[in-house]
Amino acid sequence: MIFVILGTQDKKFPRLLDALQKKIDDGKISKKEEIIVQAGSTKYESKNMKIIDYMSVRKFEECIDRADLIICHAGVGTILTALKKGKKIIAAARLKQYGEHVNDHQLQILDNFTAEGYILALEDFDKIDLLIKQAKRFTPAKFKSNKRYFLRQLEKEINILG
Repeated sequence: MIFVILGTQDKKFPRLLDALQKKIDDGKISKKEEIIVQAGSTKYESKNMKIIDYMSVRKFEECIDRADLIICHAGVGTILTALKKGKKIIAAARLKQYGEHVNDHQLQILDNFTAEGYILALEDFDKIDLLIKQAKRFTPAKFKSNKRYFLRQLEKEINILG
């Protein structure tokens, strides 16, 4: 099962769901693949993906536990939750230019987690099907929480932006 997590912000992120739906429609992702989406404020309709706007913490944890793959926005909380459960993760940054966030800080988050070998970064949404195939062979680095150091580094990166 693929669990897609868009978060609970007031900003929408249909670009990620559009990319998945296009690959399903093109036959690049099987229609038999179970895909559950925690969509938050992103309103979306699909015959192939189960869209749930918001879910309880218990249901959210159950979906993460069941998932073979997590595809998510590059939010620290979402990524850390999945990493702590040893999940394979494909993450995509919400971008300001599409109205998906107020700035582009998720690019730095994406870069940091990718550089450490924890996740795969989705940068070209048209190649999401190839990244899903790559994820099957991907072995993420074992996550060690070094929160204080990581947050200091992340803060430095974000402060560079302004």
